Amino acid sequence: MEATPTTGIYGLMAEFDTPTQITEAAEKAYAAGYRKMDAYTPFPVEEVCHAMQMPKSKMSLIVLTGGILGGIGGFLLQVWTACVYYPLNIGGRPNFSWPSFIPITFECTVLLGALSAVLGMIFLNDLPLPYHPVFNNPRFNRASQDKFFLCIEADDPKFNAADTRKFLESLHPVEVAEIEK
Repeated sequence: MEATPTTGIYGLMAEFDTPTQITEAAEKAYAAGYRKMDAYTPFPVEEVCHAMQMPKSKMSLIVLTGGILGGIGGFLLQVWTACVYYPLNIGGRPNFSWPSFIPITFECTVLLGALSAVLGMIFLNDLPLPYHPVFNNPRFNRASQDKFFLCIEADDPKFNAADTRKFLESLHPVEVAEIEK
Protein backbone atom coordinates (compact mmCIF):
# COMPACT_ATOMS: atom_id res chain seq x y z
CA MET A 1 0.00 0.00 0.00
CA GLU A 2 1.51 3.32 -1.03
CA ALA A 3 1.39 6.50 0.97
CA THR A 4 -0.72 9.27 -0.46
CA PRO A 5 0.85 12.67 -0.98
CA THR A 6 -0.17 14.84 1.94
CA THR A 7 0.90 18.44 1.77
CA GLY A 8 -1.28 20.26 4.29
CA ILE A 9 -1.86 17.49 6.82
CA TYR A 10 0.37 16.64 9.77
CA GLY A 11 -1.47 13.45 10.65
CA LEU A 12 -4.56 11.90 12.20
CA MET A 13 -5.21 12.02 15.93
CA ALA A 14 -7.46 9.70 17.91
CA GLU A 15 -8.75 10.62 21.37
CA PHE A 16 -9.22 8.04 24.12
CA ASP A 17 -10.62 8.11 27.65
CA THR A 18 -8.39 5.68 29.55
CA PRO A 19 -4.74 4.62 29.68
CA THR A 20 -5.75 1.06 28.84
CA GLN A 21 -7.44 2.19 25.63
CA ILE A 22 -4.45 4.19 24.42
CA THR A 23 -2.07 1.35 25.31
CA GLU A 24 -4.14 -1.10 23.27
CA ALA A 25 -4.41 1.41 20.42
CA ALA A 26 -0.64 1.95 20.37
CA GLU A 27 -0.05 -1.83 20.34
CA LYS A 28 -2.47 -2.31 17.45
CA ALA A 29 -1.02 0.63 15.50
CA TYR A 30 2.49 -0.74 15.88
CA ALA A 31 1.30 -4.21 14.89
CA ALA A 32 -0.40 -2.70 11.82
CA GLY A 33 2.94 -1.28 10.68
CA TYR A 34 2.75 2.36 11.75
CA ARG A 35 6.07 3.67 13.05
CA LYS A 36 5.84 7.48 13.00
CA MET A 37 3.33 8.05 15.77
CA ASP A 38 3.23 9.71 19.14
CA ALA A 39 1.09 9.40 22.24
CA TYR A 40 0.06 12.29 24.48
CA THR A 41 -1.08 11.52 28.01
CA PRO A 42 -1.82 13.66 31.10
CA PHE A 43 0.55 11.51 33.19
CA PRO A 44 3.34 9.04 32.34
CA VAL A 45 2.06 5.72 31.02
CA GLU A 46 5.07 3.45 30.64
CA GLU A 47 3.06 0.74 28.90
CA VAL A 48 2.47 3.08 25.95
CA CYS A 49 6.23 3.44 25.40
CA HIS A 50 6.58 -0.34 25.43
CA ALA A 51 3.60 -0.74 23.08
CA MET A 52 5.13 1.69 20.56
CA GLN A 53 8.55 0.04 21.08
CA MET A 54 10.28 3.36 21.51
CA PRO A 55 14.08 3.22 21.50
CA LYS A 56 16.01 3.77 24.72
CA SER A 57 16.90 7.39 25.38
CA LYS A 58 20.44 8.61 24.73
CA MET A 59 20.33 10.96 27.72
CA SER A 60 22.14 8.62 30.12
CA LEU A 61 25.06 8.28 27.71
CA ILE A 62 25.19 12.06 27.16
CA VAL A 63 25.22 12.77 30.90
CA LEU A 64 27.80 10.05 31.59
CA THR A 65 30.08 11.41 28.85
CA GLY A 66 29.70 14.97 30.14
CA GLY A 67 30.46 13.88 33.70
CA ILE A 68 33.54 11.87 32.74
CA LEU A 69 34.89 14.69 30.58
CA GLY A 70 34.21 17.19 33.36
CA GLY A 71 36.03 15.07 35.94
CA ILE A 72 39.02 14.44 33.70
CA GLY A 73 39.14 18.08 32.62
CA GLY A 74 38.96 19.39 36.19
CA PHE A 75 41.64 16.99 37.38
CA LEU A 76 43.99 17.75 34.49
CA LEU A 77 43.50 21.49 34.93
CA GLN A 78 44.59 21.22 38.56
CA VAL A 79 47.56 19.01 37.69
CA TRP A 80 48.67 21.42 34.99
CA THR A 81 48.22 24.43 37.26
CA ALA A 82 49.90 22.96 40.35
CA CYS A 83 52.68 20.98 38.67
CA VAL A 84 53.52 22.73 35.40
CA TYR A 85 52.33 26.31 35.16
CA TYR A 86 52.67 27.62 38.72
CA PRO A 87 54.28 25.08 41.08
CA LEU A 88 54.46 26.19 44.72
CA ASN A 89 56.12 24.38 47.58
CA ILE A 90 53.73 25.03 50.46
CA GLY A 91 54.58 23.33 53.73
CA GLY A 92 56.81 20.78 52.03
CA ARG A 93 53.98 18.97 50.24
CA PRO A 94 54.60 17.64 46.74
CA ASN A 95 53.27 19.56 43.73
CA PHE A 96 51.22 16.56 42.62
CA SER A 97 49.12 16.16 45.75
CA TRP A 98 46.17 14.36 44.19
CA PRO A 99 43.99 14.06 47.33
CA SER A 100 43.62 17.84 47.37
CA PHE A 101 42.37 17.70 43.75
CA ILE A 102 39.39 15.42 44.52
CA PRO A 103 36.81 18.07 45.62
CA ILE A 104 37.29 20.19 42.50
CA THR A 105 37.32 17.06 40.31
CA PHE A 106 33.98 16.02 41.84
CA GLU A 107 32.49 19.49 41.35
CA CYS A 108 33.59 19.59 37.68
CA THR A 109 32.06 16.14 37.16
CA VAL A 110 28.72 17.28 38.56
CA LEU A 111 28.83 20.62 36.71
CA LEU A 112 29.55 19.18 33.25
CA GLY A 113 27.16 16.28 33.85
CA ALA A 114 24.35 18.72 34.65
CA LEU A 115 25.19 21.02 31.73
CA SER A 116 25.30 18.10 29.32
CA ALA A 117 21.90 16.95 30.68
CA VAL A 118 20.36 20.34 29.96
CA LEU A 119 21.96 20.69 26.53
CA GLY A 120 21.19 17.07 25.64
CA MET A 121 17.55 17.52 26.62
CA ILE A 122 17.28 20.66 24.51
CA PHE A 123 18.93 18.95 21.52
CA LEU A 124 17.09 15.61 21.74
CA ASN A 125 13.69 17.30 22.16
CA ASP A 126 14.29 19.59 19.16
CA LEU A 127 13.82 22.64 21.34
CA PRO A 128 13.01 25.45 21.08
CA LEU A 129 9.80 24.43 19.34
CA PRO A 130 7.41 27.38 19.73
CA TYR A 131 4.64 25.71 17.72
CA HIS A 132 3.51 22.14 17.09
CA PRO A 133 0.69 21.13 14.72
CA VAL A 134 -1.13 19.02 17.35
CA PHE A 135 -2.24 22.27 18.98
CA ASN A 136 -4.47 22.85 15.93
CA ASN A 137 -6.89 20.31 17.41
CA PRO A 138 -9.17 22.25 19.79
CA ARG A 139 -9.72 19.17 21.97
CA PHE A 140 -5.98 18.66 22.48
CA ASN A 141 -5.92 21.01 25.48
CA ARG A 142 -7.46 18.10 27.44
CA ALA A 143 -4.23 16.11 26.95
CA SER A 144 -2.84 17.71 30.08
CA GLN A 145 -6.03 17.06 32.07
CA ASP A 146 -7.83 13.77 31.48
CA LYS A 147 -7.70 12.65 27.82
CA PHE A 148 -5.28 10.44 25.91
CA PHE A 149 -4.29 11.03 22.29
CA LEU A 150 -2.58 8.91 19.67
CA CYS A 151 -1.34 10.75 16.58
CA ILE A 152 -0.18 8.91 13.46
CA GLU A 153 1.93 11.28 11.39
CA ALA A 154 1.50 11.75 7.64
CA ASP A 155 5.26 11.16 7.19
CA ASP A 156 4.74 7.49 8.07
CA PRO A 157 5.42 5.28 5.02
CA LYS A 158 2.19 3.35 5.64
CA PHE A 159 0.05 6.48 6.07
CA ASN A 160 -2.93 6.79 3.76
CA ALA A 161 -5.51 9.32 4.96
CA ALA A 162 -8.57 7.19 4.26
CA ASP A 163 -7.10 3.86 5.39
CA THR A 164 -5.51 5.34 8.48
CA ARG A 165 -8.78 7.01 9.45
CA LYS A 166 -10.61 3.67 9.10
CA PHE A 167 -7.93 1.98 11.18
CA LEU A 168 -8.14 4.59 13.94
CA GLU A 169 -11.95 4.45 13.95
CA SER A 170 -11.78 0.67 14.36
CA LEU A 171 -10.02 1.28 17.70
CA HIS A 172 -13.23 2.91 19.06
CA PRO A 173 -11.86 6.33 20.02
CA VAL A 174 -13.96 9.24 21.25
CA GLU A 175 -13.00 11.15 18.10
CA VAL A 176 -10.60 10.99 15.15
CA ALA A 177 -9.39 14.41 13.99
CA GLU A 178 -7.28 15.50 11.05
CA ILE A 179 -4.34 17.64 12.15
CA GLU A 180 -3.29 20.36 9.73
CA LYS A 181 0.27 21.64 9.45
